[in-house]
Amino acid sequence: MNHDEAREVWDIDADAPLQAVLDSPECSPPLRPLMRRALTGAVSWQMRNETPVRGALSAPRIAPQWVATLLALGATVTVEGDAGPAQFGLEAVLRREARGRVETLHVPVGAVRWGEACVGRTPADEPIVAAVAGVEMDGPSPTGTVRGARVAVVGAWPEPVRLAEAAAQLVGGPLDEPSIRAVAEAVEREVAPRGDFRGSEEYRRAMAGVLTRRALERCLREGDDD
Repeated sequence: MNHDEAREVWDIDADAPLQAVLDSPECSPPLRPLMRRALTGAVSWQMRNETPVRGALSAPRIAPQWVATLLALGATVTVEGDAGPAQFGLEAVLRREARGRVETLHVPVGAVRWGEACVGRTPADEPIVAAVAGVEMDGPSPTGTVRGARVAVVGAWPEPVRLAEAAAQLVGGPLDEPSIRAVAEAVEREVAPRGDFRGSEEYRRAMAGVLTRRALERCLREGDDD
């Protein structure tokens, strides 16, 4: 693994086990709490040691919160295909649109405000629903405008995790309470949850909206604290 300070991108070898990601001193301190929460709890020590980054990306159900975190931060991957190496957004890999072997994961660690929120039976359980938001701003709040925004939701789709398209409506406008509420309401309409014994379809849909709002509000508060 190596951390390119100029690009503010954390490059992670796809052969590295998840435990090495968790233990790495190369993850910048602002990002460390988010990564730690995403890779602990329901993801056991044994699973982290046995699962390489490549395996967790090919089977996101192993560590869905971590994959959601990567999506929200705008992570990309280098894939070795028939035509040689090429870089893709992580979402393309999850959708099986990028053919080849994942070699390197690239995680932005600078200039991204992040927020997360989840609900579960206990802190150690896999969350029933979770949302992770990543926002990039041009200028400080409340006068700045959103340059990029991503919200990844766990537990509200047929697949383990997916980016919500509704987050794109933040781009070009302010990050404020009205815009956050509008995105949360849009996410609630957008998701397509499947109910089970841990949470009904209605519960998961409602929580997707609530948790999106909370995650984005934390992005807003992060800017206010700068």
